[in-house]
Amino acid sequence: MTPEEQTLLDQHVQAIAQILYREAESRPMETLGEVETVIRAQFQEHVGPQWGIFLSQKLPGQARATSAP
Repeated sequence: MTPEEQTLLDQHVQAIAQILYREAESRPMETLGEVETVIRAQFQEHVGPQWGIFLSQKLPGQARATSAP
């Protein structure tokens, strides 16, 4: 990853974190367990599905992995 790509990635991660943090403000997060529950729920609802779609797409020049019998 180039330094420019790393900077761009960091900016996007911060933007996503700010959005999720604003949404999380309405939920109770007084213990580490509550923080973990909120973060996990947000990941499963918002991030995970998009990540799964991206990872399931075949990239140009990339063969899909197959399971060996």
